[in-house]
Amino acid sequence: MSPPTAKDPWETLRTLPMGQRVKLHDPAGADWTGTIVPSHELSGDRILQLKLESGYNVGIRIGTDFTFRISSASPPSVPADERAAAGSNSVAHPEDHIALLTTGGTIASRIDYETGGVRPVRGESEILDFYPDLLSEGAVRVIPVFDRLSENIAPHDWSILAERVALTFREGARGIVIAHGTDTLGFTSAALSFLLPELPGPVVVVGAQRSPDRPSSDGTSNLQAAARVARDHRIGEVVVVMHAGLSDTRFAIHRGTHVRKMHSSRRDAFQSRNAPPLGVVEGAEIRLDARVRPPSPRGARFDGPLDLSGRLLWYYPGLTPELAEAFVRGARGIVLAGTGLGHVASVHVDWIRRAIEAGSSSR
Repeated sequence: MSPPTAKDPWETLRTLPMGQRVKLHDPAGADWTGTIVPSHELSGDRILQLKLESGYNVGIRIGTDFTFRISSASPPSVPADERAAAGSNSVAHPEDHIALLTTGGTIASRIDYETGGVRPVRGESEILDFYPDLLSEGAVRVIPVFDRLSENIAPHDWSILAERVALTFREGARGIVIAHGTDTLGFTSAALSFLLPELPGPVVVVGAQRSPDRPSSDGTSNLQAAARVARDHRIGEVVVVMHAGLSDTRFAIHRGTHVRKMHSSRRDAFQSRNAPPLGVVEGAEIRLDARVRPPSPRGARFDGPLDLSGRLLWYYPGLTPELAEAFVRGARGIVLAGTGLGHVASVHVDWIRRAIEAGSSSR
């Protein structure tokens, strides 16, 4: 490494290229060694972002009394075509590109060094800064749709997203990846499956269980696997691609109407329910183990909007008829989730009968 410098260190550090390895020393007693990674719109003044040897990203406010050493090794180079794609998010080959629709969530979040938490990425170029390897799968067009955590996505947003999917296919996308928060990802994938009964290519919903600042982050590997599936010409339906195990080697392909999040933080939290996964992604290979809906030659068809006057009522011991009837009043349809084979306490029979006679269908 080169010897430390005497002038204001920020004047030099702020000009170093991405990927440059440096060692920082704070006279207060702290030392950091890592590689420079892109800053973002939320960074404060004189903040240098480093990826440490542990794999974590950290933002360091550079004091005027800091010293540093620069590694003599050259930073990794980025091919010119990838630099151009990352800088403009343009489509290099319109006939063969996929689209990445972003909605927010952990997969599109980064660390907030003031609070210690994460917040949504703002600015579409940051996605490719976070996930530059995504470009290795081919041309990618990034389209921000929402900027919110998945718990804030409501049913009317599903129609907006579905219409955006249909439009994006008409604009020439070969396949579509939707980056989504994991908490309600299964709801969105199911809703899109019904709103888009015909598709000319894959719609792959993907998320991340671990934020990008963590060494165990699964966002990059999930996105790469999703991008591979989005280019598969055999698929014409909504699927979810997430880790099939704890390692980064296998990714399950779930049908959008059968997938459910079964753990709050495990990387393999998503599982197919009442049906096996459609297939797996292992490296560059995509293996389909079940019959998938083929692409529609008629293009994307949007079948919406959704009727939001339905109710989903879960029965539990102690649920009173008065509370249940008040909840479903005015509904056009009721899904009553009972115990076992669909059982509810006999005290609920009367209100169920009244709901049917009033015009609601219950099943």
